[in-house]
Amino acid sequence: MQRNSDLALANRLADAAGEAIRPLFRGEWSQERKPDQSFVTEADRAAEAAMRAILESERADDGIIGEEYGTRNEGAARQWVLDPIDGTTSFIAGRPIFGTLIALVQDGWPVLGVIDQPIARERWVGQIGEGTTFNGKPARAAPCKDLSDAVLGTTSPHQFSGGNVDAFMGVAKAVAERKIIYGGDCYNYGLVASGHVDVVIEAGLKLYDFAALVPVVEGAGGVMSDWQGNPLDAGSDGRVIALGDAARLDDVLEAMGGSSAHDHGH
Repeated sequence: MQRNSDLALANRLADAAGEAIRPLFRGEWSQERKPDQSFVTEADRAAEAAMRAILESERADDGIIGEEYGTRNEGAARQWVLDPIDGTTSFIAGRPIFGTLIALVQDGWPVLGVIDQPIARERWVGQIGEGTTFNGKPARAAPCKDLSDAVLGTTSPHQFSGGNVDAFMGVAKAVAERKIIYGGDCYNYGLVASGHVDVVIEAGLKLYDFAALVPVVEGAGGVMSDWQGNPLDAGSDGRVIALGDAARLDDVLEAMGGSSAHDHGH
């Protein structure tokens, strides 16, 4: 069955990326840390090349969209979307909270996603219509009765500019100050799926940053949307909300100020 073979393939892609990344993590930065971050690029490229080699051999008709090596078969209905190291800064800093992102996008909609942390060997896998797993066991997002009790995550407050700042700060003021976490990139979305983080808000994401996250979060019972509350697809503007409890979406949109979220649409 295609779905099962896609799932098995996605896991093999993550295995291959991890094997490329692990030997380079916490490398000899005193010698290797150059202004162009060539060491990080080496890990990024090695991981993506390993994944692309498998896809080109076994899914020749499918498209590939990768952060490092660009697009192949752009018009294909099925696109594999790859981000070999999501969280480059964490990788540079030796923090094992970066991840490899693998998504299968069908007609513009993410249908399969993998978040893999190759150092801790933690893997979230989500497939539309199926439950999300964490290292093979079911993962469930947590209910959140009130936004004031929520754990809010974002990679960096510096990613927000203009009206986006006000929108994020509106949510930050609605949650408990001591429950805001910074850093984490894709790892935060895995934590939403496992019930540890309640809300993640980000801006400026590319398709390869968010496509894999959608099936993982939603398969765990959560929801992902843009800042207008619409589902994410290949045409989304890169501003995303992830929630463990879909019942809080209206609260988040209200806290964002509604109008400020619409200032810079498509």
